[in-house]
Amino acid sequence: MDRLAAMAAFLRVVERGSFTAAAEDLRLSRAMVSKHIQDLEQHLGARLLNRTTRKVSLTEAGRVYFERGTQVLADLAETEAAVGELQARPRGRLRINAPLSFGLLHLGDAVADYMAAEPEVTVELTLNDRVVDLVEEGYDVAVRIARLTDSSLIARRLAPCRLVVCAAPAYLARHGRPLHPHDLTGHDCLSYSYDPGRDDWRFDGPQGAVAVTVRGRLRTNNGDVLRSAALRGAGIARLPSFIVGPDLAAGRLVPLLCGYRVPELGIHAVYPHSRHLSAKVRSFVDFLAPRFGERPDWDGWMTLPQG
Repeated sequence: MDRLAAMAAFLRVVERGSFTAAAEDLRLSRAMVSKHIQDLEQHLGARLLNRTTRKVSLTEAGRVYFERGTQVLADLAETEAAVGELQARPRGRLRINAPLSFGLLHLGDAVADYMAAEPEVTVELTLNDRVVDLVEEGYDVAVRIARLTDSSLIARRLAPCRLVVCAAPAYLARHGRPLHPHDLTGHDCLSYSYDPGRDDWRFDGPQGAVAVTVRGRLRTNNGDVLRSAALRGAGIARLPSFIVGPDLAAGRLVPLLCGYRVPELGIHAVYPHSRHLSAKVRSFVDFLAPRFGERPDWDGWMTLPQG
């Protein structure tokens, strides 16, 4: 007996409520459908259907087998589709969410290059700095800059996110250079609104961890605004190197407290758990990972002498 064929015949009889209709759907004779059901009942040692001249109905055993059998065939179809997907080229619409500054400075170019490599994929890229619900809002993948704790998502690290405490030479000429994290309490510190630790800056130093409560006159939800304010001498900023790397390399901003390390974040591609990852998401994440890496271009300033 072909058990999968018998199972499929049984499920179709139940769904259609008729041996004749099921036979038409399956392109089998009514007698063959009936034989499949009989063989299945004999194999299981249980009656699955109550038959009358007018209708068929499920027995208790038949109801259990119908519910489990439906899931079995659905899983089989999904497995076959997944195998086919592995061989398929990425295609369709890819919805991406990313932070605004990172999207403008780095991800936009990467997306354009990915689209050139995968002409059957269309991209919808949304940039904002709030944490979106990927499933609820229908995103396929997001780029997140954080210490990830959400176990409902799968994450792949793309690059480090190094936070740099820095200021413009003009600001330091007026207010002096902090030599210890506690010196920051006497400075105007610029803060990022979405950072939970925006007022408590933490460092790892030679004598261990140091936490400092900072104050300042500017708080904003955008890193580019903080960069602009820092460049104009408005205060000391703590910003990702992917935003201020070129300014540090050119001397427009000066890295401070270099003997103290700011706890590092990570840049990750995240996507919802799924039994089978679609080709478009897989190919996009695979495309991004080697593009950035552990020493991305924006950290070239780190090879320069630091004060």
